[in-house]
Amino acid sequence: MLKILEVEAGSIAEELGLVPGDALLSINGQPVRDLLDYQLHAGSEELLLEVRKLDGELWDLELEKDGPEDLGLHLEHPEPTQCGNNCIFCFVHQLPRGMRSTLYVKDEDYRFSYLYGSYVTLTNIGEDEVARIIAQRLSPLYVSVHSTDEQLRHRLIGRQGPPILDLLRKLTAAGIAFHAQVVLCPGINDGDDLARTVEDLYALSPGTLSLAVVPVGLTGYRQRLPQLRPPTREEARHTLGLLHRFQERFLASGGSRFIYGADELYLKAGVEFPPLEAYEDLPQIENGIGMIPLFRQDAAEVLAEAVPLAIPPIATITGESFHAELERFIGDLSRKTGAALHLHAVPNRFFGGHVSVTGLLTGRDVIDGLRGRQLGEVLLIPDVMLKEGEDIFLDDLTLADLERELGVRVLKIDGTPWGLLEAMEQLES
Repeated sequence: MLKILEVEAGSIAEELGLVPGDALLSINGQPVRDLLDYQLHAGSEELLLEVRKLDGELWDLELEKDGPEDLGLHLEHPEPTQCGNNCIFCFVHQLPRGMRSTLYVKDEDYRFSYLYGSYVTLTNIGEDEVARIIAQRLSPLYVSVHSTDEQLRHRLIGRQGPPILDLLRKLTAAGIAFHAQVVLCPGINDGDDLARTVEDLYALSPGTLSLAVVPVGLTGYRQRLPQLRPPTREEARHTLGLLHRFQERFLASGGSRFIYGADELYLKAGVEFPPLEAYEDLPQIENGIGMIPLFRQDAAEVLAEAVPLAIPPIATITGESFHAELERFIGDLSRKTGAALHLHAVPNRFFGGHVSVTGLLTGRDVIDGLRGRQLGEVLLIPDVMLKEGEDIFLDDLTLADLERELGVRVLKIDGTPWGLLEAMEQLES
């Protein structure tokens, strides 16, 4: 049963007489247990909805629609299954106090993996969940493997789950594909163990669609947690050398590079990025892999299109890790448009440690980092710093708070070269 929270005006659902508080029981005879069931079944052109009305009356509603046409229902979202792992690198365990409660939620839900591409370890999955994945063809999934050696994986995750290779073999044999990731902890699951993990996962191809290798992220709040460290420059270079050798082999034998290193590894190693085409269809872009090569391509296109603009002096910001890359583009764009555009790198004081990406800057970091600096008349804030769909930073400060504290007009922009150019063009008009 799935509760209806809202019905859009003028929608099919409104025409059918559905109202908030009604509940969907089944679609075409298939029970609706959660949002996942609804999304899987509601795309048919012919639907038979079984509904329990607010007063308890049961309705059967038949309708025809274009396959992708939305019914106009806002439905109850499932609470995520909680993570029972105790990963030695868990980012939630490294958060400072005082943030909004949702940021401390550790979810481990295969449904969210399918719906939203969130990574799960599958340690809490039982036979019923495996059966549902296979029966409903929930593919692809996104699986945090970290190591295919069971003892080492247990050490990394802090919990004994189903043997990961046996589980993945069962899923891929049933036609379920997955993307995989390894969070790389130097001296623990790198080197020979990483090579073994790569070989084991590639052996499941084409079921394994891609593999990301991402260095561990460490904040300044690791008191009473296992000792971990980021990779050194030489370790990052060694890891990339290993990945590149695998890429050459896999491309020759299977037509795909299969394995990709995070942009952070290239920055750490001081190694030039591969061309954008080497990332193929960017299967791990949401994992921070290929973002800088994609940025460079977009930047070149923006610079080719940019024209002189009559706009007031403006400013934008970035995290420290991306500063050098963005600085080159900002300089070129300023020269091409004639605009006075100031770029400021803001250090991450809130999380501390080795956190330097733009998306984890807080509102307080921005305010403290920009006081007394040249901001011009407008400050452009990349949307990656804000809660999706809202103007709220990780520490619950808002864009309005920035305007008040810094005394400058603040605009949210799409955090891409095109987003920056479009904002500049709007300021001229």
